[in-house]
Amino acid sequence: MKKLIYAGLFTSLIAFQANAAGYYIKNIEVSGLERVERETVLSYLNLSSNKNVSQEELDASFKSLYNTGLFSDIDFDISSKNVLKINVKENPIIGQRAFDGNDKISDKVLEKEVQLGPRSVYDKAKVQQDVQRILDVYRKTGRYSVTVEPKIIEHEENRVDLIYEIDEGKAATIDKINFLGNTHYSNADLQEAIASKESRWYRFFSSADEYDAEKLDYDKEMLRRFYTKRGYADFSVTSAIAELSDDNKSFILTFTMDEGPRYKVDNITIISNIPEVDIDRLYKDLEVSKGDWYNIEDIEKSVSEMTDTLGKKGFAFVEIEPDLERDAANGKVNLTFTINESERIFVNRINITGNSRTMDEVIRREFRLAEGDAFNISKLRDSRRNIENLNYFSKVDMQTNAVSDSKADIDVKVEEKSTGYFNIGVGYSTTNGFLVRGGITENNFRGKGQEVSLNAGVSQRTKDYNISFTEPYFLGRRLSAGVDLFLEDQDYEDEASYDTRTYGTRARFGWRYTDRFFHYARYNLSQNDIKNVKSNASEYVKAEAGKAVTSSVGETFVYDRRDSAFNPKEGYYLSFGHDIAGLGGDTKYNRVDVKVNKYYTIADYYTFRFFANGGYIDGYGGKKVRMSDRYYLGGSNMRGFEFAGIGARDKRTRDALGGNWMFYSGAELTFPIGLDELGVKGRLFYDMGTLGKPDNFNKDKIDYSAKLRQSIGFGFDWLSPMGKVNLDFGFPITRMDYDEKEVFRLNFGTSL
Repeated sequence: MKKLIYAGLFTSLIAFQANAAGYYIKNIEVSGLERVERETVLSYLNLSSNKNVSQEELDASFKSLYNTGLFSDIDFDISSKNVLKINVKENPIIGQRAFDGNDKISDKVLEKEVQLGPRSVYDKAKVQQDVQRILDVYRKTGRYSVTVEPKIIEHEENRVDLIYEIDEGKAATIDKINFLGNTHYSNADLQEAIASKESRWYRFFSSADEYDAEKLDYDKEMLRRFYTKRGYADFSVTSAIAELSDDNKSFILTFTMDEGPRYKVDNITIISNIPEVDIDRLYKDLEVSKGDWYNIEDIEKSVSEMTDTLGKKGFAFVEIEPDLERDAANGKVNLTFTINESERIFVNRINITGNSRTMDEVIRREFRLAEGDAFNISKLRDSRRNIENLNYFSKVDMQTNAVSDSKADIDVKVEEKSTGYFNIGVGYSTTNGFLVRGGITENNFRGKGQEVSLNAGVSQRTKDYNISFTEPYFLGRRLSAGVDLFLEDQDYEDEASYDTRTYGTRARFGWRYTDRFFHYARYNLSQNDIKNVKSNASEYVKAEAGKAVTSSVGETFVYDRRDSAFNPKEGYYLSFGHDIAGLGGDTKYNRVDVKVNKYYTIADYYTFRFFANGGYIDGYGGKKVRMSDRYYLGGSNMRGFEFAGIGARDKRTRDALGGNWMFYSGAELTFPIGLDELGVKGRLFYDMGTLGKPDNFNKDKIDYSAKLRQSIGFGFDWLSPMGKVNLDFGFPITRMDYDEKEVFRLNFGTSL
């Protein structure tokens, strides 16, 4: 008997030598089958009865049969009667497949990755492939210590349940972030610009210090935006490397950059290759001017504004390309906007996926394109930026796919992230003493983009509580609306011999006319109680003891041209507010407030801030302005003087009485002191200000002078692990004898 044996999952062949003609097979018998049909087995064989076969043909047939994945064991045996006997052991059928231990990644996500599912044939090779796929999914989220162990539970009739037991482990954190090639901005500046953060113990409420490969690409784009907003048109990230530690628990990130020269805009030209376009009109849409630092965002906004204007004029299919002519030696760039006709393509469908929590409407309302509109790349770019700015998603992927010669779909894929956060703060200031703050905020309440927050703060001198709700698209329009409930206790015993309690509600509305120009309106209904008045307090304080209801309406206009709201270095900020009280209630007044801030940076590190604040309040209808509504100057808004240290005082009690108008201005220089790695910067400042008279002024009983007070000083800003610390040393150079000085001032707090 000639015998061939093929056995095991990964076959080995033991065979007697065949004669020159190979083997003659008269018949083929198959045994061991339970579910698989005999014809199925034969269909995978390159053999047939009553024929000679070679050793190579037997090998090929065996491999073909094994590769079906239907069998865990196969034997070939050729008997002395020239019968090929094939004995097989079938792989079991999977009854149930489950995932156990996966808290961070849902079953739904994992099910899309694995091959084997219920009613499929169990195959050890495919199981290992599925294990690797699961590991890859977790590693993409930064979990490199994850382990996956497949387990089977055997049942009758050759059936098994397959369970992937997952130990997710901890997400790999970021131990260190290195920047190479940055000569104009410090490591601390660049760490603020990117989404990834170095691991710190106080980031236990945040995932910013967890490594994510996709976030690394996002960081590269954030660095590019950071530099190209500040004049560096040639900036590039030449490499971004993530090095995994030996224990698979942490990474070191290294960004290598080429900053290139810094450019200012010189000449600006608009060229149109489309007849009848009014070029002169388009210059009014430019967000960039000659002499400005090159800013990619201003250029993109200019393109967007011109595109809108042309669209309203009937030019639906346009494409505006900004071109740069660089003069690196002189640090200047000529900017040319070229207007061309674009392909006549319309938006067919906007498909949104990945938003399991956020409603489609919340995303669609951020689009500047609608289904049926003429397709425009500028509006598509603006739409993507708007969606990213919602801060609801860790990733926004937007692709266009042609469905015909004239139509294209826009496919939007988002990855949602946590939009709720808990913040807690501790701190100390020389004005309020020790402070503890806490709050809970949800920025995407019920997936509708609504914001709900609850905040509370308690210090040695103040207590405040606030509940707020904001609807960003009130009545389906770009109009935000919100309501607040608030309660605040203030201790003025040291300054004016009384305490106050204010509580009430506020309704808010907001319009965004442009990306720079905002308008806010509000209605406030509150009750103020001046209480705990000392027996030896000023007669002016005693006269106002008790409760008063205020019903007021107001509005504020804001024009913000700063390059950053958090750490501005260039641009300016303007604010004008007006409030009227007297729609019912006990108080009647008109109030106007103005704020101006200008920022200018030289040599990339030395930032000047020039500021001016002014306010005026006046009663009407026979009503005087209450002490709680007046202005006070000193402390944080006039360094070198105590809180309420400037202005009118009762000659007998020295109680501060406030004023009906206020002016506060000055200049500040922030500069590096060689401690950028620790987040420490130095400051020099000059402050000046004065306070107006209060109502019922009597020069025989009140000390008052409108003389301008001035102070100079120095300080330090420290972005510490516990939050921002401000330390100021102020020295009055112009003051009145009755003013209260404060040379040293410390503010310390955090928001985790």
